[in-house]
Parts: sequence; C-alpha cells; structure tokens
Amino acid sequence: MPERFPPDDPREWLSRARSDLILAKAAGVGIYLEDLCSHAQQAAEKAVKALLIRQRVDFPYVHDLAELLTLLERTGLSLPESIRQSAKLTRFAVFTRYPGIASPISEEEYQEAVNLAEEVYRWVQEQI
Repeated sequence: MPERFPPDDPREWLSRARSDLILAKAAGVGIYLEDLCSHAQQAAEKAVKALLIRQRVDFPYVHDLAELLTLLERTGLSLPESIRQSAKLTRFAVFTRYPGIASPISEEEYQEAVNLAEEVYRWVQEQI
C-alpha cells in the first residue's frame, strides 16, 4: 500500500496520479480501452494538480487539462510541447466513460493516451 500524505501535499496527488497510471496500463480481457484512457486522463490531471499545489495555486476541480495547464503557465513555468499535448486527454474524462457518447477507442489512441500520461507524470516528478 502506498504511503499516504495530507490532501494538501503534492506527494499525495502524485501518488494518486501514479495509481491511475498503473490502472491505465492494466489492459486485459474484458477491459474497455475507454476505461483505461479515463485512468490515463486522471493520472495526468492529478499530476498537474500536484504541481499546482506545489506552486501554491488554487485550482478548480475540473477535468479540463488545458485550463489546468494554463494555470501552471501563469506561475511562470515553461511547459514543454509534449506536456501541452496532454490537453488531448481531456476528452477521456467524461465522454468515453459512458456508453454511446463516443466511438470505441482504438489501440493506437489508447497507446497515445498512456504515453501522454506517462510524459506528464515524469515531467511533474522532475518539477517537484
């Protein structure tokens, strides 16, 4: 079991991001790629929020990565292009979690989602 920290500690958010990243990679029989992509989005979102906490920035409880990344930029951090690209994960926060709203996710889209989430997680780790 991972070590727990207070909710205002960036390490707790990063730990939760790591947990979602592990879940995002848990592909197997009977698991929808859409659900795994949702965990990839959550991993990126929680990692970004960890860094916002580290920067002492209040953030809204939204799933919009573009909005959260904009808040990070306002702190003076320079975001690499690969981190900006993670805003694409926002679509997995809601629309792919429910039947009939979005088309099924392809293996390629799934791999891209996991790669983006891993990139965000690693980058945030380096910042913290």
